[in-house]
Amino acid sequence: MTGSRPLRPRLRDLRPEAFGADPSGARMERIRRSPNFADGVFQNPVGARTRPSGSMREFAKIYFHKEQRQRRGPAAGVPVHPTTLADLAKPPVTGLRLTWMGHSSVLAEIDGRRVLFDPVWGERCSPFPFAGPKRLHPVPVPLAALGPVDAVVISHDHYDHLDLPTIKALAGTDTVFAVPLGVGAHLERWGVSADRLRELDWNESTKINGLALTATPARHFCGRGLRNQQHTLWASWVVEGDEHRIFHSGDTGYFPGFQDIGAAHGPFDATMIQIGAYSEYWPDIHMTPQEGVQAHLDLQGAKPHGVLLPIHWGTFSLALHAWAEPGEWTLDAAGEAGQPVAVPHPGEPFEPAGTLPVAPWWRPVSHPITHPWRHPKPVDRPADDSRAGDLDLAGER
Repeated sequence: MTGSRPLRPRLRDLRPEAFGADPSGARMERIRRSPNFADGVFQNPVGARTRPSGSMREFAKIYFHKEQRQRRGPAAGVPVHPTTLADLAKPPVTGLRLTWMGHSSVLAEIDGRRVLFDPVWGERCSPFPFAGPKRLHPVPVPLAALGPVDAVVISHDHYDHLDLPTIKALAGTDTVFAVPLGVGAHLERWGVSADRLRELDWNESTKINGLALTATPARHFCGRGLRNQQHTLWASWVVEGDEHRIFHSGDTGYFPGFQDIGAAHGPFDATMIQIGAYSEYWPDIHMTPQEGVQAHLDLQGAKPHGVLLPIHWGTFSLALHAWAEPGEWTLDAAGEAGQPVAVPHPGEPFEPAGTLPVAPWWRPVSHPITHPWRHPKPVDRPADDSRAGDLDLAGER
C-alpha cells in the first residue's frame, strides 16, 4: 500500500522497550570487522556451551521441588547496611573504596573518581515488571542519592546487569557509559546520547576523567530479546587510576585468559569476581566460588594479593544452589589459598587497604546448607587409628 512502511520496521516498533535495540548501520559494520566476530556471531575466547546441558527433566525436578526452592532464598530479611550520604561524602582515606550494592552492582571510588559497575536498581531482572526473578533485599541507597558518577560500566546486556529503569534514570545525568561493542544500541534507544557512549571491543581502552578503562575478555554470551543474535559483546573490565587498579569480572566461566589479563594490567588492588549463579547445567559460562578464587589468583600473578570482593550473589535467585552457598564456599576457598576476601553487607562501604568486612553476615538469615565443596584437611593421626581426623562432608550449619 502506498505510503505504508515495510513490515520489519513496524514489527520492531512493537518490540518491548526492555528488549533494547539490535545493532545496525555503522555500529553493525564495526561489529563485523571485530576480530572476535566470526560466522555471524561474537565468539568466546575458548569454547563454551551457552545453553543448559544435561537432563531438563532432572533440572525441572530440582527447580520445582518445594524444599529446594526455599533454600534458594534467605530464611529472613537480608540485613542491608543503611548507607548514608555521609558514608559516601567523605573521600576514601586510602584513595580506593568499594561499595557493593548487591548482585554485580558496585560503586568504586578510585583516585578521586567514581565508577558504577552494572547498576541494577530495578525490582526484577526481567523485561516484564510482573514476572521474573525478584530482588531479595531492597536497594541499599536510592540511585539519586549516590550523587554524580564519572562513568557507568556495563559488562553485558543480560537483564541482571543492564537494567532499563536504572539506565533511563542515569540517562538524565551527565555520566559517560563504557560498554562492550554493540551494547550502545540498547542505551541509545533508552535515551543515552551517542556522545556519552564509549563502546569498546576486547582489549580496547578509553580515558574518562583521568581513568583508563579497558574492556577485557570474558567467557559468556549475550541477548535480551526472543531472538539471541549474539551481536552484542560481553566483557570484563579493568579500571586504572593514578594510584590504583581494579578489575570487574562481569559474568564469565573460568578460562586461561585471566592470566593474560593479569600480565597485561595487574596486579590489582581489588577484584570484583562473579561467584554465584553457577551450575553443573551451565559450567562454561559462570564460575563456582573455587574457580572465582582461582581467577583472582591468576589475575594477581598466581599468588595472593589485593582483596577479592565476591559479586553476583545474594540479591537474585538465578540458579539451583542454596542462597548462602556462594558466600560460604568463597570463604572456604579463599581461606585455603590465603587470599584476603571482603564480604560486606549490601551497601557497606570498605577500603581494600583498610579494615575488611569479613563476618559472614548471611548466617543468621540463611536456611541450613550442606557443604559438598569441603575437602578433608590432612591431619596427623596414629597409623592404627583409621577414624581419627574424619570430617562430616555433609555437615550443616
